[in-house]
Amino acid sequence: MADKLLSLKTPGQLMKELGERIRQLRLQRNWTRQTLAARAGVTQSSLKRFESTGQASLSLVLQVAHALDRLDDFESLFAPSKARSLAELEKAQAPSRQRGRK
Repeated sequence: MADKLLSLKTPGQLMKELGERIRQLRLQRNWTRQTLAARAGVTQSSLKRFESTGQASLSLVLQVAHALDRLDDFESLFAPSKARSLAELEKAQAPSRQRGRK
């Protein structure tokens, strides 16, 4: 999307920020890392790594989000963009390819 503003954060910075947000949500609920890990069905070490570095599998992120009642935050991630013109709307409604060519 060339018309979107350039993000000033790198993926690494965003990962670290996401881990910190999870830690803050956990602390707001007065949950220990052990409590959140148990509720999410993940190991404490994986949760600790996520909170400190932001590194985690998508599965772990979603399990933690679910345990924190924040799974809905992911509903719009990678959702198709809304049409801004009639041409874009027509293009979106046109039949799309089901698979790529080899």
